[in-house]
Amino acid sequence: MDIKTLEAAMHAFVESKGWYASDSSKPQTPKNLAISLVLEAGEVLEHFQWREQSKQPDELAGELADVMLYLLQLASISEIDLGQAVMDKLAKNAGRTWEE
Repeated sequence: MDIKTLEAAMHAFVESKGWYASDSSKPQTPKNLAISLVLEAGEVLEHFQWREQSKQPDELAGELADVMLYLLQLASISEIDLGQAVMDKLAKNAGRTWEE
């Protein structure tokens, strides 16, 4: 599945909940989405607290999906082509070296 398909499904879902409305109780601003992204990433971490593997892979999958959805939405409303941004970052990092 490509990013544009996922992005369209995400926007359709958010729109169906009314969260893009100007009077929404959950305004979909870049700041709010960035906060939500970090909060969901924290929920991913909970699966690994005190262990090396998640005991609940299905729940971990759901948390990873939440992270991706917020990331897709933040990139989209910020007019960032996430696929291109990833490719640009990989190209930039290809020439980097990291200390051992």
